[in-house]
Amino acid sequence: MNTIETEHVNAGRFAWFAARDAKMRSAMNASHFSDKQKIKAERVKLALELVYSYQALTLDYTKRHIRVKVSKPIIKDRKNLRELERGWELSGIVKVITAQGIIYRVS
Repeated sequence: MNTIETEHVNAGRFAWFAARDAKMRSAMNASHFSDKQKIKAERVKLALELVYSYQALTLDYTKRHIRVKVSKPIIKDRKNLRELERGWELSGIVKVITAQGIIYRVS
């Protein structure tokens, strides 16, 4: 699976406004994706619920990708996760590792 590592800066005291802005952008960008793409991202989210223990699991829409973010993940089922990621790699899903968690980009 293609894996990318990134670093982000904490929003500090503006975190609440940054989160609200991100939710608004996600809602606006949702119209750029077909129902088929949204269903694919929802299936990824459901599969991740089975293999990870996490603080939060969110689905966000950007201009080019649908992101499924796993915040503070702990792997519960390594074998099935490996199998899922192998299949997702063939369908073009990219795994991004950040300090906050893991993001799966669905195109």
